[in-house]
Amino acid sequence: MSKFRELSSEQIRQLIDTEQAYDVYQTSLKEYELRFSGSMSWKKSTNDKEYLYKKTNGIWKSLGPRAAETEAIFGQFHTGRESSKTRVSRLAKRLDELAPVNRAMALGRVPLLTARIIRALDKSGLIGTAVDVVGTNALFAYERMAGVQIAGGLLSTQDVDLLFDSRFSLRLISKDFSHKGLIGLLQKIDHSFVPLVRNGYRAANRDGFLVDLIKPTPKDRMSTREKARFSADEEDLQAIEIEGLAWLVNSPKTSAVVIDEKGYPLDYTCPDPRAFALHKLWLSRRADRDAAKRVRDELQARTVAGLIRTRLPHLSFEANDLQALPMALRQLAPELEPMPEGDPDESLSLTPNW
Repeated sequence: MSKFRELSSEQIRQLIDTEQAYDVYQTSLKEYELRFSGSMSWKKSTNDKEYLYKKTNGIWKSLGPRAAETEAIFGQFHTGRESSKTRVSRLAKRLDELAPVNRAMALGRVPLLTARIIRALDKSGLIGTAVDVVGTNALFAYERMAGVQIAGGLLSTQDVDLLFDSRFSLRLISKDFSHKGLIGLLQKIDHSFVPLVRNGYRAANRDGFLVDLIKPTPKDRMSTREKARFSADEEDLQAIEIEGLAWLVNSPKTSAVVIDEKGYPLDYTCPDPRAFALHKLWLSRRADRDAAKRVRDELQARTVAGLIRTRLPHLSFEANDLQALPMALRQLAPELEPMPEGDPDESLSLTPNW
């Protein structure tokens, strides 16, 4: 039985329409936030003259005394902001209209809580920079790249793995996020999230949904300089070091727009699917890994390799962009070739499944 199913022409058209609407919405929203955030007003000084002030990030800055030039700036700001705000609002309503259609056409894939967490991280500028989505949830991006849907059993998960790249400068994180870090962000989404242990890498909510913060083992295992958390808050999650993750951090990145269970789009950034397949196959060979997980690892590895082979042939396991991966890992690629199948006639049943 195929581990993925084709999208119909109607589903493909709907996906494209949604992605295009989302792209325009994102572009328009960024323009609104960049050009028209804050406020602008006239203020009188001690000499009773009026000055134009612009407020950005809580800080007021004078743009000069009242004159023809500053009056024009004032008018353009308020007119432009109203026009931009109206445009963003209409585009948001367009996504609201597309969402129920996406659900009805079975295009909603990403679990809702996972989507909310990734959107919050993306809004903080962390997705694709300091954090990548790895593990089972990465399959949502790979199936979108291939234009198919992977069978539900391989996608079933009650957690999300976040790969922390400690090379990212924490100075670029907003003050709002850096104050409480990842656990603060999670609690804004669902107040029931708590760390399972002090200085631990895992948080859980009241329904048992897990969020794991993981990072590669450093080259110098004795080094204590590697960052492991997003904030100095003692309640924040601390990434656990796991062998083999350096291969995913150093692999090319891939991005895709995926659809959540409510029918709304979101941006995803994951390691390259070739690196995912090789890493999963490597995991499946580890004797110290849980036996059931090893079976699932190999199934996921072969499924993604099948997508690459049949749908993404431009992604070669021998390409130069995988040179950051160790040779021992890249040499596993031939083992991802399809297994020989038996006589197809043997699998054709002539009796209904009474």
